[in-house]
Amino acid sequence: MVKFLGKSVYKGIAIGPVHVLKKEEQKVKRNKTEDPEKEIEKVGQAVLQAQQQLQKLYDKALKEVGETSAAIFEVHQMMLEDEDYLDAIHNMIRTELVGAEYAVAVTGDNFSQMFAGMDDDYMRARAADVKDISNRLIQCLSGQDGSDFAFEEPSIIVADDLSPSETVQMDKEKILAFVTVHGSANSHTSILARMMNIPALIGVPLDLSQIRSGMKAVVDGMQGEVVFEPDEGVCEEAANKLAKEKEKLHLLQELKGKENVTLGGKHVHVYANIGGVGDVGYVLENDAGGIGLFRSEFLYLGREDFPTEEEQLQAYRQVLQTMGEKKVIIRTLDIGADKQVDYFHLGKEENPALGYRAIRICLKQPDIFKTQLRALFRATVYGNLSIMYPMITSTEEVARIFEIVEEVKTELAKAQIPFKDPEQGIMIETPAAVMIGDELAQMVDFFSIGTNDLTQYTLAIDRQNEKLDDFYNPHHKAILKMIQMVVDSAHKYGKWAGICGELGGDLELTEEFVKMGVDELSVSPSLILPLRKRIRELS
Repeated sequence: MVKFLGKSVYKGIAIGPVHVLKKEEQKVKRNKTEDPEKEIEKVGQAVLQAQQQLQKLYDKALKEVGETSAAIFEVHQMMLEDEDYLDAIHNMIRTELVGAEYAVAVTGDNFSQMFAGMDDDYMRARAADVKDISNRLIQCLSGQDGSDFAFEEPSIIVADDLSPSETVQMDKEKILAFVTVHGSANSHTSILARMMNIPALIGVPLDLSQIRSGMKAVVDGMQGEVVFEPDEGVCEEAANKLAKEKEKLHLLQELKGKENVTLGGKHVHVYANIGGVGDVGYVLENDAGGIGLFRSEFLYLGREDFPTEEEQLQAYRQVLQTMGEKKVIIRTLDIGADKQVDYFHLGKEENPALGYRAIRICLKQPDIFKTQLRALFRATVYGNLSIMYPMITSTEEVARIFEIVEEVKTELAKAQIPFKDPEQGIMIETPAAVMIGDELAQMVDFFSIGTNDLTQYTLAIDRQNEKLDDFYNPHHKAILKMIQMVVDSAHKYGKWAGICGELGGDLELTEEFVKMGVDELSVSPSLILPLRKRIRELS
């Protein structure tokens, strides 16, 4: 029995035989040519052939994994038409008098290394796409068919890496899991795995020469591990986990597509909370009605400098396009308190939860705020975007926010950059905001209650302090009364009110929230279906 750890890109369980995918290495020799224009013509014919193949893969992916995941093959078709890429191939053929295959191979390597060396995770992941299209062109030029992706029984696919086209060519019904030595959580292969509900591990330090097809393995996406030739104990534990996963899958099939409506006809919007682009697969998988909280601060974490306007726009656009017409509520950055970022230079505070954080940073450092607002407003043209501002305590803060918003809109209009006017709301997570709810409701489009902070501020308990766990009571009558006050204030002025804190997923309180008139509950993706089940049982 041998165990390896990797990074999980889909948290599922799989037990079964291994199929090692050993790709046939393309050995391209440097051949001289006497007729460079003929070689360039061959490249053009190969591009047409490759585009036809990609169109077939697009059609197949569209049926199996949906439009969003299939879009990578449209991207590959466009990359094949990229002038810089093709010019580099043509130029190498003409100046060095080499054959088409060699020119494509070298250009593919050069462009791939260029992307791999970039700082942005998303752009680094595109290195694999360049390699993929270059390998496809070489196959077309040499008359190769590529790797054989056919295998007789359902298997755990083990490989050095997998391109999106390789993933889609496989028989989906026979894939139990993916395990790869390389790969990126931002790659389209990872996205496809999540869309296809297939457990997947990347970055597993395997020596593929030591792994053989047919040997048994267990892939545990929850623990991020794969065990080859597992003993009975490991198999039994995995079988129990798998049985529970199948129960959840059954629940998914039963409730997917159904409305979140009580037996008495009361409808509640059930949305999902996410921390980044990579979580959208879980949102769709669990059939959420939208995204009630996109924690945009995760774009700022784990970096050495601020994300640029373009980087933010790219992330927002990807989420919006993936969600289609469904609502996506993006919270402006909530840095501070337990989310510290060195390059913000916030300094040490005695009580960071009560200190310089969230909207306070944005209002004191408007340049940071305006960069994010520009990206958000530019993203409005790509989907159903709403913007939400955290940690509000006064009407003056909201008024100042909207002044800055108007400055941003004026700048965009002057630059003739298109945008729409999105719904704009605030988070209610301070007792102060609760008490002036009537005034705030007249200024904004919606309320979203952040019960985590509202509880700690109301009970005067630091929720990060383990010594106070016995005193921390999110079911406290004061909290529930405050939630009712917020809902009443919103409804008084025709606005909607939701809950995006942890309490929204507390099934013991679902009935009470419905009675209060809460319009929306936004929870972790895994809680969408259990919450839907609970709502549909209420009379």
